[in-house]
Amino acid sequence: MPPSIAPTALWSRLQAANPFFLISGPNVLQGKDHALRLANHIAKLKAEYKLEIVFKSSFDKANRTSLGSFRGPGLDEGLKILEAVKKETGLPVITDIHESHQAAAAAEVVDIIQIPAFLCRQTDLLTAAAATGLPLHIKKGQFASPQALQQAARKVGEAGNGMVLLGERGTTFGYSDLVVDPRSIVIMQEKSHMVVMDVTHCLQQPSARPVDLAAGGGLVSGGERALLPHMGAMALSLGAHGVFVEVDDNPSPPCDGKLQWPLAGLSNLIRYWLPFAEARAKAGDVPVAVDPGPEEEGRK
Repeated sequence: MPPSIAPTALWSRLQAANPFFLISGPNVLQGKDHALRLANHIAKLKAEYKLEIVFKSSFDKANRTSLGSFRGPGLDEGLKILEAVKKETGLPVITDIHESHQAAAAAEVVDIIQIPAFLCRQTDLLTAAAATGLPLHIKKGQFASPQALQQAARKVGEAGNGMVLLGERGTTFGYSDLVVDPRSIVIMQEKSHMVVMDVTHCLQQPSARPVDLAAGGGLVSGGERALLPHMGAMALSLGAHGVFVEVDDNPSPPCDGKLQWPLAGLSNLIRYWLPFAEARAKAGDVPVAVDPGPEEEGRK
């Protein structure tokens, strides 16, 4: 199934999104019925709020902390599920790839390819994704500066693809925590890039919780979900173009369960964020500090 909308047309819609666009869905695919249930709910919100919304879910969580953690259905089955989502709801879809050889197969179905944060510097992965001709969403590594992510976008541009979203998802702070530097959201916009705020994973506490994992022991990630609305409000106030938020109707999601926002509460989130995005749009251009010239200096 080809992309439901031409890549350049989708890119233009994201650029024109007013007052912001949303990327939302479950962290990982948990079956066709589950994906369709969430996607149909999200499609209704798209119509209600007249927002550009892209459905997101992963076919494989290849970087789970523990070997026994749920990873998803895999590439082939996952793409079939995403294809069904597109066909039934008309929503564009995004998924992440972890290896270069997955790019071409994913591009047969999805409308945007996402590059995971841990892999944001992998040249072969970036250029393979760029070669699909689809828009890319590159998430900033927890170890990377905003300037470093601009270099990742430059690699993609030099490979012939200028349709790049840059994603902020927090910076490593100690061993099992992340913090968001608001400056990053501003800096990443400097090259006219569109910036997406990942309000889910920026609140992750990586590998912070010891668990049973079927009596074998291990670690899973925690998080501070209660702060999620504030992260979106902050980013939109700073001019972020889009918000990435994972949702689920499963009370015990199999991946990043402490961070998944309840599906039933997504409408409230959108309603809360709209005034922040609208206020930023109405504020106009950001003032620029201009040093006084010689004449002004002489009048002091």
